[in-house]
Amino acid sequence: MNTLLAQAAQEVEFRTLDAIAILAYLVGMAGVGLYFARKNDSTEEYFLGNRSFPGWVIGLSMLGTTISSVTFLAFPGDAYSGNWSRLVANLTLPLVAIFAIIVIIPFFRRGNLTSAFEYLESRYGTGVRLYGVVTFIISQLFRLARVLFLVCLPVQVLTGAELWIIIVCVGVFIAFYTVAGGIEAVIWTDVMQAIVLLFGGVICIGYVVSHLPGGFSEVFEVATANNKFSFGSFDWSWNKSTFWTMSLLGIFTWVFSYSGDQNVVQRYVAAKSTREARKATAIFSAVAVPTWMLFFFVGTCVYVYYQRFPNPAVDGLATDAVFPHFIFTTLPAGLAGLVIAGVLAAAMSSLDSSLNAIATVTVVDIVRPYLLPGREDRFYLRVARSIATFGAVLMILGAIGIQFIPVENMNQLAWIVESVFNGCLMAVFMIGFFTTRVRNRAAVLALLVAVGVNIYLALNWLGWVPWEVPLSNTWVGPVVNILFAVLAIVFSFFVGADSRDADKSLEGLTVWTMPKGAKAD
Repeated sequence: MNTLLAQAAQEVEFRTLDAIAILAYLVGMAGVGLYFARKNDSTEEYFLGNRSFPGWVIGLSMLGTTISSVTFLAFPGDAYSGNWSRLVANLTLPLVAIFAIIVIIPFFRRGNLTSAFEYLESRYGTGVRLYGVVTFIISQLFRLARVLFLVCLPVQVLTGAELWIIIVCVGVFIAFYTVAGGIEAVIWTDVMQAIVLLFGGVICIGYVVSHLPGGFSEVFEVATANNKFSFGSFDWSWNKSTFWTMSLLGIFTWVFSYSGDQNVVQRYVAAKSTREARKATAIFSAVAVPTWMLFFFVGTCVYVYYQRFPNPAVDGLATDAVFPHFIFTTLPAGLAGLVIAGVLAAAMSSLDSSLNAIATVTVVDIVRPYLLPGREDRFYLRVARSIATFGAVLMILGAIGIQFIPVENMNQLAWIVESVFNGCLMAVFMIGFFTTRVRNRAAVLALLVAVGVNIYLALNWLGWVPWEVPLSNTWVGPVVNILFAVLAIVFSFFVGADSRDADKSLEGLTVWTMPKGAKAD
């Protein structure tokens, strides 16, 4: 990782206008956090903003939350070095959004839920709920550390400061407005950050096009000639990332996101009505795909720019270092600062959402029902702020630790954590929504087997198992989710519900038992 930093830092000089642009953005974010800090006097306000947000705000907040610094920096790098094949998984989003609008949102809007995992308690019982909560928290903590680390790299290149100092400063800043302002600060800063990151991408495209003699025509001609707009192979393969495997991966990923990701579900229930929650999802899906295409197009533009204006310093750079190098050495002072503000915005909108979501599920799913029940609401508000603060500390320490891990190992570790701890949650929710037969015992048994297979396949990908399976890591998520679904249904024919679960009504918990004509609010 230090090699990448050294490469990207070539010819970079710290410029006052860049610092002013970044500082202005940070001051704006701090102001939003302070404004909303005065309004939080209950957990309902802190977690959900009293369920009062309009759809367009929630939609832009979902966009900001979904697009991290990984998107802002990695997508242009992928397009620069290869093609648009990594975009394919995200192209399935609108299709899944239709499913979410019709089927998923009503489940979370009915019953006045706060956490996605409250549904799992009602449907399967405590054990499955806690499985969902624990896996969510662990995966989010790792994601927090990784995204914070990545966003601090370009800032380190720009300033030349020690990386750990930047990690601490950025982490403390994000924790400040998140802990103080709650979900309202998170959602409104997400809206602002979505606008800033889009502006950063447009700046890069505008600069390249204005400096190419052929403008947009040259970009499309050169990129097409070099197969830069390709979506990858259309062959079917079990061990390669082709168009069809990436499409399937995208469907599984987005179904999980819409059904089991607290960052998304919390926005459903924060909307002021089901109509607004559905509108938010439609807005998000309509804006997200063009946004991802924008950042792939940024990488394509940078590729064409360096074809027209070769730079020997770029030839020896690693792929991930090319776009940061372009920002720092090619964009004028001030504009480069605005683009870096976009990188910060992309990361901060993901980090603040995850911190707030961790605090929410810890209080709602663990502290209030099990550890410290029956306390006053103000007590749980203080606990939520404490948990968000502690999460920020773990985020900072994790990001500092990641800098000592080689790039290849970090990518492997990231995949393993996301694979194992996101596991088969998507299938858990889908089986809950669409079956009445599967109850708690069948679900728990299927979980035990599916998680074990998930761990084995993760180790298989690393080559650490005696009997290797010729399966691409792309397929692990779909395979494990399908395995859970099949096993849960099969086990349901042999094991019944326990005494507590057997007496539970499934009314309102499946598509087959949803009351006809019932209002979602």
